[in-house]
Amino acid sequence: MVLGAEAVGYRELWLRARRFAAALAGAGIRPDDRVALLIGNELAFPAAYFGALAAGAAVVPVHALLKAEEIGYVLRDAGCAALVCADALLGEGAPAAAAAGVPLLTVGSPAERPGAVRLDVLAERAEPVRAAVPREPGDVALVLYTSGTTGRPKGAMLTHLNLTMNVTVGMESPFDFRPEDVLLGCLPLFHSFGQICGMATCFRAGATMVLMERFDAARALALMAEHRCTVLMGVPTMYLALLDAARLDPRRPPLDRVYSGGSALPVSVLEEFQEVFGCPIYEGYGLTETATSVAYNQRAWPTRPGTVGRPLWGMEAEIARADLDDRIELLPAGEVGEIVIRGHSVMAGYLGRPDATAEVLVDGWFRSGDLGVKDEDGYLSVVDRKKDMVLRGGYNVYPREVEELLMRHPAVAEVAVVGLPHGRLGEEVCAVVRTAAGARPGPELGRSWSPGAASGSPRTSTRGWSSSWTPSRSAPAARS
Repeated sequence: MVLGAEAVGYRELWLRARRFAAALAGAGIRPDDRVALLIGNELAFPAAYFGALAAGAAVVPVHALLKAEEIGYVLRDAGCAALVCADALLGEGAPAAAAAGVPLLTVGSPAERPGAVRLDVLAERAEPVRAAVPREPGDVALVLYTSGTTGRPKGAMLTHLNLTMNVTVGMESPFDFRPEDVLLGCLPLFHSFGQICGMATCFRAGATMVLMERFDAARALALMAEHRCTVLMGVPTMYLALLDAARLDPRRPPLDRVYSGGSALPVSVLEEFQEVFGCPIYEGYGLTETATSVAYNQRAWPTRPGTVGRPLWGMEAEIARADLDDRIELLPAGEVGEIVIRGHSVMAGYLGRPDATAEVLVDGWFRSGDLGVKDEDGYLSVVDRKKDMVLRGGYNVYPREVEELLMRHPAVAEVAVVGLPHGRLGEEVCAVVRTAAGARPGPELGRSWSPGAASGSPRTSTRGWSSSWTPSRSAPAARS
């Protein structure tokens, strides 16, 4: 792993992890305890992460942008035995730990930090454990908290089997990692995508990870060129920013393959990125509750832009009737329904929430809450979140499809489609648009271009505009 001028080999990384395991045990951590990590993209993260696992504990990664009240909720809900917090995040982490009554351990803290129990210093002085504490396949390894789109966040319990299978399968297909690969680690390590698909899979293959503390497109392009990165994993907004950076920087890294997840990647962005960087970009699908990866486009079969490919080995993704809550009734190819999943990566359940677990684990399938469709060849397309569908005049309208269409408009930089109450239709489709640089917002946008002439869909109308807008939800479609 490389961060700035420091490079750490796997022998040294495992030594650090074993020292952290010894230090955690000395601080009172026992097998089956849960240890929260509030650490950004720094070398202390893998040391603390694998150190806690080696001590037999379960890891609870905490989002680095959470406030003290939100961190405290996670600590209490997970029943954490300790919080390991980076010095830079103590402003929120310390009061959260105090309010939750959880012991606080710091990494990267200066010697003069009052009252700090410096875990990294304890680890440097500790005799490393000889081996990891043995664990059973069904023991919990991670508790990953969902985004909380429906109520308070829930802790998805992922077992050692979940992680081992997802990482081992993913290393071979779809990610095709080899020891000679170099991955740009620009995703947050506290997030499942960067942590499992990125860090863990890269480590499993013995490849090199060039870590970024935070994503900056110009810096990312420079690092990829400097370290000759062959693999990139990111979310659509990163690829949009990299396209902008590429207009100012002629350097092109020797990228061999690129993977996108987290939200829908507009086909127009996929096509432009492949043209500019000269490498394929593969879009996939996964959830926190499935240890990330469920399906992916990949080299093993012909890719189909606009789809998320086929399920990974050992995983099944099918389409079921979305209106049935108490049972799973699968639908044939070509019909829209709820994506349901089963296989080696599906979580054990939500921590301390048997009722919520029973709602999503039905007849051996995990109900994703996403609407999708599979074609005759098994390619999966994600239509939208089930709760985001707009019912307009008795017809189902899926916001993602409208967003994908509007992203073809040359003046559209970002778009989020929502449903608004309507007296006659029940709901009306509303697209909130941020215009591209050089384009002026106003009613002429609706008049000057409309997909309706070609597709037979209704023409657009513009009801209002603003010179400044920040979307209230993550728009799946965006272009800088």
